[in-house]
Amino acid sequence: MRFSARRAAFSATLLLALWVGLSRAFQPELPPQGHNVLMILIATIGLWIFKPLKMPFSVSSAFFLAASLISGVQPAAVFSGFAGGAVWSLIPALFFGFALAKTGLGRRIAYFGMKSVRVSYPSLLLMWTLIGLVLSILTPSITVRVVIVTPIALDCVRICGLPERSKERSLILMTAWAMAIIPGIGWLSGSLTGPIISGLFAATPGLGPVGFSAWLSVSLLPVALASALLVVAGYAVMRPSGRPASDPRVFADAYRQLGAVSGGERATGAVLVACFAMFVTSSLHHVPDTAVCLLGFFALAALGVIEPGDIGRGISWDMVVFVGTAMGFGQVFAACGVSAWLSGGIVGAIAPIAQSPWTLVAGAMAALFLWRFVDIAVFVPTMAIVVAVLPEISASYGISPLVWIPMLSLAQNAFFMSYTNLFASIAENVLGEGAWTRGHLARYGLAYFAASLVATLASVPYWKSIGMFG
Repeated sequence: MRFSARRAAFSATLLLALWVGLSRAFQPELPPQGHNVLMILIATIGLWIFKPLKMPFSVSSAFFLAASLISGVQPAAVFSGFAGGAVWSLIPALFFGFALAKTGLGRRIAYFGMKSVRVSYPSLLLMWTLIGLVLSILTPSITVRVVIVTPIALDCVRICGLPERSKERSLILMTAWAMAIIPGIGWLSGSLTGPIISGLFAATPGLGPVGFSAWLSVSLLPVALASALLVVAGYAVMRPSGRPASDPRVFADAYRQLGAVSGGERATGAVLVACFAMFVTSSLHHVPDTAVCLLGFFALAALGVIEPGDIGRGISWDMVVFVGTAMGFGQVFAACGVSAWLSGGIVGAIAPIAQSPWTLVAGAMAALFLWRFVDIAVFVPTMAIVVAVLPEISASYGISPLVWIPMLSLAQNAFFMSYTNLFASIAENVLGEGAWTRGHLARYGLAYFAASLVATLASVPYWKSIGMFG
């Protein structure tokens, strides 16, 4: 979106915010303080999405925090997102990704996979799926995984002699990129979506933080199905022809050029694998996930992987402030009456589809994927609003709040167009002129929507069997 268009869109958003705040359009259902907070929220989302003054997320978040305090919301509610355990899982998790990139362990894993595969389209797609899966186990940072994977995938298509703008080239690049993103949302520590949604749940009255086991029980099946279906559907819609021409020794030579495994790589691998093992076995030892993340961060620093100078520059503190602000939405909404007002509208709006799990899932997935065209602020504002009304939806229709986790997670990563997905933009910046075409991305994005819809619908019987629908 060009600067003038962004400025016009923000102006329209600001006018909407002022109308809501000044006209008190939703009285008496929404009290005056609720109108003020809704006005502040709309203006902040406009700043996040359109960035009219090129403000970082954290600066716009500061506006929301300050304006909420001025409107009378108590500090305990305004800053609740920073006081919960989720943000203290997020910070170490970001450093996990930093360590993986700094030591070169992620790059080594990717090249090891490529040198081990027989060069054909099915085998390349399978290997990129496995590489994405392994990297997702080691770090929840999708940004780091994308930055590691995309240049190696570009080397792959060049070595295979796939011409620019060809569907075969786009297929390999998009599969490598997608598999660095999608499989990891199947468990709590596989992406930063885990700490974010867990924090939103924790900050919402009537809900609570989501543990590793709970997330895994509801998300692993649909996400695994969606990942597998996307690989198959992507192959079908792109229809590669012929066979990639490549000398497999090229990948082996590239791996050898990395040299011997360093002490930093060994230390990073040991710490990250140990953390994942602790997450998986949390029901046995009962150590909180947040404590595991913090101990992992301490271990990486004690072993010298994270150095003192890395603390300030190693991760995006702009993202930390943004996410911490959004995690407090639930408490702020509850304190000023916005949650009750939203619940009344949304609960009634979904009544036609809420009577059957099948219609609910189909309708919710379609709506969330379409809404992704509007909310391009990493989908966090939408997730915060939806989570805020889940207690009322659960009370009205007997739908467990947990069942919304995979639907929100899958929709967050929609990519019909690159502007709707931050990680698509990151990949295109890394790939440069060698990236996929817009048409190929749109086609692959439609395949992802179809895969996600089929996967969630196929999971309905399982969700019913574990009590997700009353």
